[in-house]
Amino acid sequence: MLVVYLYHMRIGFIPLIFCVSSVVFGQENQPRTYIASYAASPVVVDGEHEDEWLNAAWSEDFVDIEGVKKTAHRTQMKMMWDSTYLYFYASLQEPHVWGDITERDQVIFYNNDFEIFIDPDGDTHNYMEFEMNALNTVWDLFLTKPYRNGPRVIDNWDIKGIKTAVKINGTLNDPSDIDEGWSVEIAMPWSALLEATTNRLPVNDYWRINFSRVNWDYELIDNQYRRKKDDEGKFLPEYNWVWSPQGVINMHEPEHWGFVYFAQKKTDFNAPYEELLREKLYEVYRSVHERKLILDDSDYFAISFQTQEIPVHFKRHLTGWNIWIEIPNTEKRIIIKEDGESIISIN
Repeated sequence: MLVVYLYHMRIGFIPLIFCVSSVVFGQENQPRTYIASYAASPVVVDGEHEDEWLNAAWSEDFVDIEGVKKTAHRTQMKMMWDSTYLYFYASLQEPHVWGDITERDQVIFYNNDFEIFIDPDGDTHNYMEFEMNALNTVWDLFLTKPYRNGPRVIDNWDIKGIKTAVKINGTLNDPSDIDEGWSVEIAMPWSALLEATTNRLPVNDYWRINFSRVNWDYELIDNQYRRKKDDEGKFLPEYNWVWSPQGVINMHEPEHWGFVYFAQKKTDFNAPYEELLREKLYEVYRSVHERKLILDDSDYFAISFQTQEIPVHFKRHLTGWNIWIEIPNTEKRIIIKEDGESIISIN
């Protein structure tokens, strides 16, 4: 749990400290981690779970986006990489495989879909979103910021050279039978993914990544699958199932995404302390951004994290405001600007 202690210091020439309030933020799920192994040979992208995938580990089962409810159908993913591609394989159990969107860059999540979100440097800005349905129709886009910060959404950005495939374990768009599900296989060229960061492959390093699966209740109209509507003619809400829980029904809070480590050989990996601390600082940022917490430059407040109380600094300037903390026992600080971009810098 994260506790923020808030004090004001404004009385006379000598600062007198007295407690005004304490703000307690709810318990959050810790981001999941995954180790992507190096592919011994290029992967043939055909939707099949073939020999090249046998040494890649399955992820944990996907969970509801808030991290509370169980999902109706099982979803798992795998990842590998080589010097040219980042590879994905996912298995989606589904008794009724259907889809009707066939044009690229349409709103794919109006069908049941599989989604990938990638933020290479973890600053929540300049990240990529990819979606595909059971018809192998894709939507790829680039966002300069999360929606809370008013981004440019570059819808005509494409992952050039991407390879995708779908395998249907059953029959597509046939309501007369029960299917097992569908699987997807994807190869994303590093040449496109590195547009959001430096030109260096993350060898023995990590990126922030998450996966989502959108599923809809359906109804049959003229024996064709359609998203189900309520008695007032409104679509029922979709289900959002994810690899690393967001704690909120919003995939566009990148600070919650999981950590994927790109290993050249077998190794262990845990989420870095400074990254977990950065996620906790984003809790404070969201409260200030949403004006649930009102601060000024003379306020003193601190977060309690892993048995430590860490002062949080707030500063207004000509173009907005920043909050930052000193990372304990280091010469680094974490800064989050008013527009939500974060920086881990040397003091």
